[in-house]
Amino acid sequence: MLEYFFKPKSVCLIGASKNPEKLGFKILKNIIDGKYNGKIFPVNPNADTILNLRCYKNISEIPDLVDLAVIVIPSDYVCDVAEECGKKGVKGLIVISAGFKETGEEGKKKEERLKEIVQKYKMRLIGPNCLGVIDTKNKLNASFAFEMPPEGEISFITQSGALGTAILDWSIKENIGLSKFISFGNKADVNEIDLIEELGNDPNTNVILLYIEGVSDGKKLIDIGKKVSIKKPIIVVKGGKTEKGIKTVSSHTGSLSGSDIAFDAAVEQSGMIRAKTVEELFDLSLIFSYQPILKGENIGIVTNAGGPSVMAVDMIEEIGLKLAEFSPQTIEKLKSFLPSASNVYNPVDILGDAKADRYEKAIECVISDENVDGIMIILTPQITTQIEEVAESIVRKSKQYDKPIITCFMGGKRVEQGIKILKENKIPNYFFPERGITSFKAMSDYRKGIEKKLRGKIIKFKVEVEKVKEKIEYLREQKIEIIGDIEGREILSLYGINVINSFLAKNQDECEKFLKENKGIYVMKLVSPDIIHKTEAGGIRLNITEAEEGKKAFLEIINSAKKYKPDAEIKGVQIQPMIKEGIEVIIGVSKDIQFGHLIMFGLGGIYVELLKDVSFRIIPITDIDAENMINEIKTVKILKGFRNMPKMDINSIKETLLKVSQLVSDFPIIKEMDINPLIVREKGCIAIDVRFGFEFN
Repeated sequence: MLEYFFKPKSVCLIGASKNPEKLGFKILKNIIDGKYNGKIFPVNPNADTILNLRCYKNISEIPDLVDLAVIVIPSDYVCDVAEECGKKGVKGLIVISAGFKETGEEGKKKEERLKEIVQKYKMRLIGPNCLGVIDTKNKLNASFAFEMPPEGEISFITQSGALGTAILDWSIKENIGLSKFISFGNKADVNEIDLIEELGNDPNTNVILLYIEGVSDGKKLIDIGKKVSIKKPIIVVKGGKTEKGIKTVSSHTGSLSGSDIAFDAAVEQSGMIRAKTVEELFDLSLIFSYQPILKGENIGIVTNAGGPSVMAVDMIEEIGLKLAEFSPQTIEKLKSFLPSASNVYNPVDILGDAKADRYEKAIECVISDENVDGIMIILTPQITTQIEEVAESIVRKSKQYDKPIITCFMGGKRVEQGIKILKENKIPNYFFPERGITSFKAMSDYRKGIEKKLRGKIIKFKVEVEKVKEKIEYLREQKIEIIGDIEGREILSLYGINVINSFLAKNQDECEKFLKENKGIYVMKLVSPDIIHKTEAGGIRLNITEAEEGKKAFLEIINSAKKYKPDAEIKGVQIQPMIKEGIEVIIGVSKDIQFGHLIMFGLGGIYVELLKDVSFRIIPITDIDAENMINEIKTVKILKGFRNMPKMDINSIKETLLKVSQLVSDFPIIKEMDINPLIVREKGCIAIDVRFGFEFN
């Protein structure tokens, strides 16, 4: 519990100042001006009173208990003061002071010592290097923000103090209410996960906004995100797309993944919502805070201008929402009062001369239609438009119906008063239609995501864990960190994944003998742990049917591989039955430094890195995650039977994804793997090429 940061009975400001230009003065004034009703204790050894409050030389001099200490002194003295706070029995520290790990090695040492002190006395710490904390419900402004934001239901957590000040300024200018504001700076102790969990249980918070630059614990973020997002939306914007990512990208999967992709996957799996920009963060915060959740995907539009409605319809089609189809009764009602030149089939164009009464009747018809889940009302300021009256009619309808209403009052000075009426009544206004439709889409995705997470299960298959353990222990003992098809297929088969039969020919004679004794059509492939892309190395020959043809192909493959990479270890050539029917897909695994193992699915073969039509999730995945991964790729229509193509066995792909997830969960020592291709057929699928990498350190 972190409630003593938000509801302390007493606050001590260490570093309080009489100088109005110093932070120690500004923070103390903010605490007083915010009308905080607890006890306030300024600490400054060189002052008797500050802002009419008695000043203490140090915290130990204060006669009362202190719940929260705010520290704003030079970093060199912070640790000693934190020790005094611990001895005093302080529960929470907010260290505003900078000069810690953000400044280099010496600062990092100070921060480590500060953490040790906090742990020693079982205190909790926000900061250092932060803006502070605001709780509008409890009238606490323990920050150096310019002023207290209005009271509301949105809570904002930020790693950036500078962005925090911008958010606060925006909320004040736009009269957007906040519940809590927390700038956590270097997050030496309290981090974004702690704060999400705390706000998840906060009755005064309906929507959580989060700005972060790095994740403290990827797995825990997903777990806490899942628990909290079921109760309330978490909207996150991330700064910095790290290039560290996965250090070794020797597999297809590794080359296509990275920390930002991992972050996207984590957000999706946790039920959080990722905003691409700070502007979008603002947009989404309004609709989620002010309006009921969109229960479906069908959007109705009422407009007095054709162009903006076309823009809205284009965006609806582009991002996967639906333009609502009105019932016959709704269409007849609209026809009964709209001019003959109006469009009544959605978007409803009530024409440029529409006054407030026409708007209100049209809105009533559209929002009452059972086929409409949400409505956008577009207004452009024509000479006859009754802007304020239209806004008031929208407010009336919003109170009558439990459906989200958003507006797009386009323009400047003429629409100002109308927008003000909307804001005062918690109806989001977007200056451009696309932004409003994008906000509706986020609502729809959030609802569907939560529904799926409630249904999703991690499936456990009966597998040969002990036999795989023996094989991996052998590899560890032999210090073999990379294995190819032969050993890789053995591991997959022990986890119930269908693999192709294969023969390893180490020389031309073995190749000739096999092909003489086993008639059929074969593919021949290079076996080398040092050559991943066999096609580029000339390491594949197709449609081999005769022994002499095979001998020739063997020699060509070996010579081509030696030319491609002279120092490569070559183990021989695999001979496999050639499978002509089916579609090639890829399943891969790589390891992210923040979130752990990523699983990838997409179109396979040689095209995976060219098309990059892939989806990712963090392991372990649920059955719903597996379904979503398959459906997310753009080429899924090919698997589902596009035009005259046969429908492939998608359930077999889903099962393979779940089995790979189980394998990696059981053996996290697996660093990376590729099944490429996995050939999916009308019934079942089969793993053709396999590669594993292990991390034995």
